[in-house]
Amino acid sequence: MEMLGNEDYVSRLDSPRAWRMVAAAFVSTFVVFGISYSFGAFFKPMATEFGASQSATSAFFSITVFLYSMLGPVAGHLADRFGPKPVLAAGAVAVGAGLVATSSIDRLWVGYLTYGIGMGIGIASAYVPTVAVVGGWFLRRRNTALGVAVAGIGGGTLCMAPIAAALITRIGWREAYAVIGLAGAAMLAMCAWLIERPPVPVAPAKFSIAETLRAPSFMMLYASSFFSSMALFIPFVFLPGFARDHGASEVAAATLVGLIGGASVVGRMGMGAIADRLGVVRLYQICFFVLALSYLIWLAASSYPILVLFALVMGVGYGGYVALSPAVLAELFGTQSLGAVLGALYTGGGVGALIGPPSAGFVIDHTGGYRWAIALAFVISSMGWVSLIPLELHPPAPAIAIESAGDG
Repeated sequence: MEMLGNEDYVSRLDSPRAWRMVAAAFVSTFVVFGISYSFGAFFKPMATEFGASQSATSAFFSITVFLYSMLGPVAGHLADRFGPKPVLAAGAVAVGAGLVATSSIDRLWVGYLTYGIGMGIGIASAYVPTVAVVGGWFLRRRNTALGVAVAGIGGGTLCMAPIAAALITRIGWREAYAVIGLAGAAMLAMCAWLIERPPVPVAPAKFSIAETLRAPSFMMLYASSFFSSMALFIPFVFLPGFARDHGASEVAAATLVGLIGGASVVGRMGMGAIADRLGVVRLYQICFFVLALSYLIWLAASSYPILVLFALVMGVGYGGYVALSPAVLAELFGTQSLGAVLGALYTGGGVGALIGPPSAGFVIDHTGGYRWAIALAFVISSMGWVSLIPLELHPPAPAIAIESAGDG
């Protein structure tokens, strides 16, 4: 690992080479989250073929989110230690193999393994390491760079959900997964070739990862991630079905998930400049508030235009908080070991995602409708926002020496 003096280190930050890392991160997140968040398009044909309940089928998605969130700290640690290239290359193999295997399953529970493990490893390997790399390559324009990098999540969701629906209609869900898996693996392999670890400063961190994880501010972030993720993934699984029950076509229903992704791009891309004015922590809190309020729109929806409004508002709040999560961690705790710390934060979201959609599916199965499940999502999402209210009362961890030196 090349160790750099402070002047050499600062000169490499915010450079054209650094923006190449942003491009690699954008494409990586575009691929893995575009595939994952298009699951709503596969939900109905898979449930129909296997005769499965709403709760059992939604577990596909929840297991995947849980696994990639639990594997996030591992992927982040491996990338911090060995660099992002081998980690991202392993993710490419996992995505391709997992989806091709899923295309040939004969029992639903087998898909929990093939899809869950394949996509779980793939997303963990493609998300946390690449976002941490971007955080380490930037100082002055870090908020903007991180916003662009994670905008790939929204871009992938916007594009992949309707593409998946069209492929399923044309060639069936099995063949669609095989095609998407092979194409996604090829794109991730290209990103693995491009990505590089960030420059390493001489100055060591002034606090350990263990101290970071025990900090009150980190605990608040963790609680908020847990509660919000319980609610966040419910629309990705059930919104298309809700729309179909209200008269929308298959493609129009899947497009709603795409609109969440498209609106999230707006939320992510605009967060850098706004954060510079309001402060990254305050804006982070606002995004969680907007996310919680969006569920009231869904609860009142009875037509497709109102569902479009819900998707747009939710997407802005969701996209904003995802974009700001690494920026908040970088501001509070610095960028050294950012991959491991970011991965640790996402474990809270993984546990929440494991609980949320199956719980909503259980409520839908036993009430015969979606309204109580949507109300549950609103309450839980509001708890995520409330968890963040005291955050500004706790001062950030001591700044890392090189960060201070970089600011002059």
